[in-house]
Amino acid sequence: MFIVTVTFKIKDSKIDDFRRAVLLQAENSLSKEKECYQFDVCIDPVNKNRIFLYEVYSSGSGFQLHLESEHFLKFDELV
Repeated sequence: MFIVTVTFKIKDSKIDDFRRAVLLQAENSLSKEKECYQFDVCIDPVNKNRIFLYEVYSSGSGFQLHLESEHFLKFDELV
């Protein structure tokens, strides 16, 4: 298994847009990538501007496929 964690700090004016984009990214990753086992989007209950991702892939190469996917590249460009 290959686990990735990411913490984002989002500007107040971009929170709603970012949440929509990251939730779509999670849905796409889980439905389109057979090597993506888990993609959790966690919003800090104390600080709404902090969003934490917990992603589980079958391997490092599975994560590399994620980074090369069309939906990730669109998400990456957007954020």
